[in-house]
Amino acid sequence: MVQRVFRTALLSVAACGIALAAHAQTPAPQTPAPATPAPAASAPAAPADPVVARVNGEELHKSDVTRMVSQLPPQVQQMPIEMIYPAVIDQLVSGKLVSSAGYKAGLADSAEVKDEIKRAEERAVQRAFIQKEIKARVTPEALNKAYQDYLKENPAQEEVKAAHILVEKEDEAKAIIAQLKKGGDFAKLAKEKSKDAAAAAQGGDLGYFTKDAMVEPFANAAFAMKPGEVSKEPVKTQFGWHIIKVEDKRTQPQPTLEEVKPQLEQALSKDIVTALVEELRGKAKIETFQIDGSPMPKEEPAAAPATPAPAAPATPAEPAKK
Repeated sequence: MVQRVFRTALLSVAACGIALAAHAQTPAPQTPAPATPAPAASAPAAPADPVVARVNGEELHKSDVTRMVSQLPPQVQQMPIEMIYPAVIDQLVSGKLVSSAGYKAGLADSAEVKDEIKRAEERAVQRAFIQKEIKARVTPEALNKAYQDYLKENPAQEEVKAAHILVEKEDEAKAIIAQLKKGGDFAKLAKEKSKDAAAAAQGGDLGYFTKDAMVEPFANAAFAMKPGEVSKEPVKTQFGWHIIKVEDKRTQPQPTLEEVKPQLEQALSKDIVTALVEELRGKAKIETFQIDGSPMPKEEPAAAPATPAPAAPATPAEPAKK
């Protein structure tokens, strides 16, 4: 099963694998030997990018394996490298053989290959330029401004910390309220009687929550109560009948800049790319044509709104005769 999934994944990225193998056609530069040999007692350091295969004398490196694995589907990338390594090496070797044959056939100088390389280079330059601009424009000042705007748009909300006991029938809920009035322990009764198993295990504790996090009847009742207060009447929701105990109220703490920094950086980056493209378009002379190369049809100017005819002057009424 695993082999089938991996084989399918390799087939789906075969072109990518061959391209990577072609990229590896140029051997990595050899590191010159140090002038002074290391002491005999010292073990030689493992190479940073070891050779993993040779095909007709041409080397494939660990980095080629890593690069190819990164092109595979996520479910395959999550497999142990020991499991997929033999198949990756096999594909890399195949790709190296095919690319070598293509080089020998002189295809590296073909117009088709040169055009593909040029387009790949353009995509790489685009990414590099955008990354450079984002790095330059996502400044601490820009981040701080975005953070202040975020705080204004997401004001702190009131939170309640409460516990509850949930039962099916109103009479049962009223009986529990009577027990509580006589000094019954809320947490103990919640563990014994509440049908909300998750909360019951915590003595009915629901933690802190905002008003919009709970169903309306429950939220309205909880937020109307004071800390330390237990609901005098059971509260009905679609889940059953609740006895609520409010333990605390507070204003929800707002996130720190560090907590929302990735989110803000992502939003700023999108805005920067949009603004950057608009800047470049504004400075450029752009001509577009129809798909057959013919001129675009000229847009007809919008018709001016019809001017309403002036209303006829009203005839003054004759004065009443005396």
